[in-house]
Amino acid sequence: MIMDGPSRTIVWFRRDLRIEDNPALAAASKDACVLPVFIWCPSEEEQFYPGRVSRWWLKQTLAHLDQSLRSLGAPLVLIRAESTLASLLQCVGSIGATRVVYNHLYDPVSLIRDHKIKNQLVDLGISVQSFNGDLLYEPWEVYDENGHAFTTFNAYWDKCMSLPIDLTLPLPPWRLVPPAGTENVQSCSLEELGLENDTEKSSNALLSRGWSPGWANADKMLAEFINGHLKEYSRNRMKVEGNTTSLLSPYLHFGELSVRKIYQAVRMKQIQWAKEENSDADLSVNIFLRSIGLREYSRYLCFNFPFTHERALLGNLKHYPWRADEGQFKSWRQGRTGYPLVDAGMRELWATGWMHNQTRVIVASFFVKFLLLPWTWGMKYFWDTLLDADLENDILGWQYISGSLPDGHELNRLDNPEDQGRKFDPDGEYVRNWIPELARMPTEWIHHPWDAPRSVLKAAGVELGLNYPKPIVELVTARERLDDAVAMMWELDRAARVATLSGSDEVVADNLVGVNNLDIPKAVVKKEVSCTSSSLDQRVPSVHNLKGSSCNKELKNLNSERSKQVDINNRVARIGTSKMDEDLCSTAESSAARKRSISESMCPVPNSCFSLSEVNHSHDGGSSKPHNSSGSPSMHPWKEEHGIGGEKEGDDVDAQSSIKGLRPCKRPS
Repeated sequence: MIMDGPSRTIVWFRRDLRIEDNPALAAASKDACVLPVFIWCPSEEEQFYPGRVSRWWLKQTLAHLDQSLRSLGAPLVLIRAESTLASLLQCVGSIGATRVVYNHLYDPVSLIRDHKIKNQLVDLGISVQSFNGDLLYEPWEVYDENGHAFTTFNAYWDKCMSLPIDLTLPLPPWRLVPPAGTENVQSCSLEELGLENDTEKSSNALLSRGWSPGWANADKMLAEFINGHLKEYSRNRMKVEGNTTSLLSPYLHFGELSVRKIYQAVRMKQIQWAKEENSDADLSVNIFLRSIGLREYSRYLCFNFPFTHERALLGNLKHYPWRADEGQFKSWRQGRTGYPLVDAGMRELWATGWMHNQTRVIVASFFVKFLLLPWTWGMKYFWDTLLDADLENDILGWQYISGSLPDGHELNRLDNPEDQGRKFDPDGEYVRNWIPELARMPTEWIHHPWDAPRSVLKAAGVELGLNYPKPIVELVTARERLDDAVAMMWELDRAARVATLSGSDEVVADNLVGVNNLDIPKAVVKKEVSCTSSSLDQRVPSVHNLKGSSCNKELKNLNSERSKQVDINNRVARIGTSKMDEDLCSTAESSAARKRSISESMCPVPNSCFSLSEVNHSHDGGSSKPHNSSGSPSMHPWKEEHGIGGEKEGDDVDAQSSIKGLRPCKRPS
C-alpha cells in the first residue's frame, strides 16, 4: 500500500450521479487524490431491487458520469459486489485511503446500511464524512416546538418556509487526480455490472428515443422547462395527454440534478415575472415549488417513520379488510379492468415505464378503493415498472391515496373513473392512444362504453366482454364494498381498543404483516443525538442498542500503517459475502422485542408481481408499443418529481402533488 504523497479520498457515488452541486465530490477534490466509486450490490437491495426500466436509466447515467469524470482526470470505478462494505474496504486497502465521503440517502434500507458501514470504517481509523446533496432541509432539522415530527404536509412545509435555506452551490472540480493503486481495485466494466440482460436490452431499445439520461442532459431539461412550460404550469399540469409537466423526476431520483439548483433557478424566474406583474406565472411557480416540498416531505416521512414502506402511518388501518385477489390484481396490471382511463394508464405504464402523475392518482385510487387491494401491492408494482421509481415518493403517494396518512384521501372517498375521464381527458385522445380497441368510439361514450347503444358499439367495432372487458366491478358495488370495509375497520378498531388487544410500543400499529418485511429502525420522535465531528453528518432515526457511538470518531493512533492494512484485509476476509442485514442492532429493534398486532388481513405481496409474458398480454388488437415513439410529449415517461397527487373537489390542487387541501380522515363519532 502506497502512503506517500497527498491524502487519498474515496467518493462513494449512489443516487448523486452528477458533477455540479455535489457536496461530497467538491469536498474530496479540494486537497486530496480522488477515487470515484459506484458499487452495485443486488443482494442488498432486498425487495426493492430496481425494475427493468429504472436499471436502464441507471446504466445510461453511469456511462454519462464516467465520461465527465474521465474528462476531469479520474474515471468512475464500477464494482459489482456481494457486500458494499467489503468492496469499500478493498478500495481503502488498495489505495491507502484515509477518508470516505458520500451524500445522504433517507430510505430505510440505505439508513441501516450507511450507519453500519460508517461505524465499521471509523473503527478502522478511516475518516467518514457525509453531506446533504438531495434536500433543501435535512429531516432532523424540521420539528415542531415540542421536538416532534410532523405528520401532515401543510404543517411541515409551513415550518420549512419559516427556516432559512442555504442555496450556496459548491464549485464543481475542474481537475481530479486519481490515487496510485487504482489499478488494484477489483472493478468491472459497465456491461459486467449486469444492469441489463439481452432480453431487457431489446425491450429497452425505445426508451432512448424519449429520454436522455445524464446530469448534463438534466440541466438542459431544467432550462427547457423553466423557459417553456413553467409559465403555464398552473393551467396545464392536470392534462393527462401531452407534455405538460417538468419531466425532471428521474433526474432528481438518480441525483443528476440537485433540488437546490432547481429551487434557485425557479425563484430567479419568479422574480423576473414578478417585475412583469405576471400573476399567473407567479402562481405556477408557487405550485411547482410546493410540489418540490412534497418530495422533501417524502424523505422526511421515511426518515422519521421508517416503517411506512410496509405499514400505514394511521394505526387503525391494520384492521382494514383488504381483498387479496390476485386475479383482479392481474387485470389491473394488464389494463383490462373495463374502465378506459384506468386501462389506458396501466397500458402506458407497461409500454413506456411512465404515466402522468394525475393518471397515477387515478389508477392507484381505483386499485385501493374499487378493488380493495392492499396498497403495498400497488406500491411494489410501481417500484418494479416505473422509469422514475422512487421509494420515498411512492410510499407517500400510496399511503396518501389509501387514506393511510392523517391528511390523505378520506377512507370512504370513491372517485368515479368515468367522471375523471371527462375531467382530465375530455376529448378522449389519451384513451384512444393507448386502447386501440376503443379508437373509433365517439367522445360521448369513450369513458363509459358500457352505456353506449348497441349501434354505437357495433359501428366502433367494440364487443364488450370480447375485445374489450366489461367493468371488473360496477360502481354501485364498489361503493357498497368500500362503505362496508370502512365500517368493518372502525368496528374492529373499537373492539381492539376496548379489549386492549394491542400493547405495542411502536409509534403506530402494524398494517400489512407479511410483506417480506425488512428489519428496520423503530420510529421515534426527535431526541438528543450523539454529537458528530461535523454537523453535516448523516443521522439515524433511532439510537437503540448501539454497539458504539454513531459519531465520527477521531482517527485512531495505530502502531503502524502496515498493521492498519492487515486489519483492513482481515476485515474484508471476515465479511466475505455477508448481507447487510446481519448486523442491524445499531438502528433496528430486534425481532424478539417487537410486538406485532396481526389482523386477519395478512396480505403478502405475491412472489411475482408480474411476469415477462405480460409484455405480450392480450389486448385483442391492442399494442404494447409506446405511442408516438418519435420522442414527442407522449413518449416522455414521467412521474413528476413529487409523488402521487390527487385532487379534492373544490381544492386548488398542487402540481403533481400528493397532498393538497389536506383534509384529515374523519373518524365516525
